[in-house]
Amino acid sequence: MNRLLSGCTLAFCLCGSSWLCAQDTVLELSLGQSLERVRQESNTLRIADRAVEWAQGEHQRINAFWYPSVNVSGAYLHTASRIEVEEPLNQFTDPVKDYVHTVLPDDKFITGILDRIGSYSLRFPLAPRDLATIDANITWPVFTGGKRIYAGRMAKTMIEAARVGREQAGAQVQTLLVESYFALRLGLRVVEVREQTFRALERHYRDALKLEAEGMINKAERLFVQVSRDEARRELETAREELDVARSVLRTMIRVDSLVEIDPVTPLFVHDTLPPESHFKAVSRQENHAVTQLRLQGEAAEDELRMSKSSYAPVVALFGKHTLYSHGIQKNLVPRTVFGVGLTWNLFDGFDREKKIRQARIARQSLGLSERKAADDVDIGVDKLYSQMRNALSDLKALETTIELNEELVRMRRKAFAEGMATSTEVVDAETMLSKARIASLLAFYQYDAALANLLALCGTPEAFERYSRSGRTEDYLFAPRAGAVAVSDGTNDTIR
Repeated sequence: MNRLLSGCTLAFCLCGSSWLCAQDTVLELSLGQSLERVRQESNTLRIADRAVEWAQGEHQRINAFWYPSVNVSGAYLHTASRIEVEEPLNQFTDPVKDYVHTVLPDDKFITGILDRIGSYSLRFPLAPRDLATIDANITWPVFTGGKRIYAGRMAKTMIEAARVGREQAGAQVQTLLVESYFALRLGLRVVEVREQTFRALERHYRDALKLEAEGMINKAERLFVQVSRDEARRELETAREELDVARSVLRTMIRVDSLVEIDPVTPLFVHDTLPPESHFKAVSRQENHAVTQLRLQGEAAEDELRMSKSSYAPVVALFGKHTLYSHGIQKNLVPRTVFGVGLTWNLFDGFDREKKIRQARIARQSLGLSERKAADDVDIGVDKLYSQMRNALSDLKALETTIELNEELVRMRRKAFAEGMATSTEVVDAETMLSKARIASLLAFYQYDAALANLLALCGTPEAFERYSRSGRTEDYLFAPRAGAVAVSDGTNDTIR
């Protein structure tokens, strides 16, 4: 009995845990939650963060040139000969000889002795052949012609460029996420449409079997319905496979376990009215990341040109030296502590400065041309994306009436077929046209959202997309029950602000 109770308890626990695991495999995510996850998990953004940190560290390294440099140096010397002072004695005996000649003109004895003494030299040793010293040195440049100032400006510009690069990477990651997120949402809706079409054709096929048995339709009509149903099943399976691919892509981007099934709850949306195209162009010229980076690089190139020109100026530095330890060097010969001011002025270096100035000037001109070209490319990109959004809105406007018409046709032909007043071909055509119109509308929604995400990223304001997604008309009206006219709005403001 106890064994039976234990077995039942174990089975209940296993079933309960399996049910909990099954419940945990579905993860509902809004667009905002997905963006938050990808910002935390994206390696692309982490690399961009490291680039910002590197630029900040480089700025700190360049600022170090404003401080004095202190070092300790040591040396051991072994000379080939002793260091000494040699003084010849004739410089002392020659004046004595001249004096003796003035007193005793014919004297040879004293003169001979002085000549013999004058042939010798006196030697005084100053240092031994083995020398050693340890010195503390300090150098502090006080004037470099502006090199440190321009280098500091370049470092600050590098930090700004790295931050813009980080924003650009974030915009690219967000655009990819939006496309992947709404691709999954699109795939779910397409599967839903395909399932509705398949169920309708399956029901129509069962009706055709009954009518064929009663002799109201022939075998060819029933086979046509069967072929259409099988084609709808194949399209449904294809849609499900594409849905699995879209779900896998999004799961990889936000780093979710492969066993988790993601359910995107933010619907596709459109805004029936758009700001003028000139608005997006004006924003893109000021905020586009690529143009901003090129502008910053141009400023850095200008500072580099100025720094190259400053090489013509001399370098003035304070210096000092203090001997910590010495062997063989006397204090009266070499002082232990020395302070002074040094000047270095490079007058000729083989035209190296002129070549650097020429290269810096060419780099600045190239960046200016690249900036203007990038601005033109941004205008072209805005034109293209804005046109895609308008085309999507035009398609949706045309498809609304088409969907309403096809829904009415499906209702009428189903009823007529049941009464023997319509053929199977007419019913299948109505179901197929309704499915195509709904899928085309969903694709128009997706094209609009993808174009809007790319347009905002091009304008340098990708963070505005999440705000736009909260307003406008969603794709839910395509699946809402229709009493007559198509419901096209939920009452929200459909204008992009």
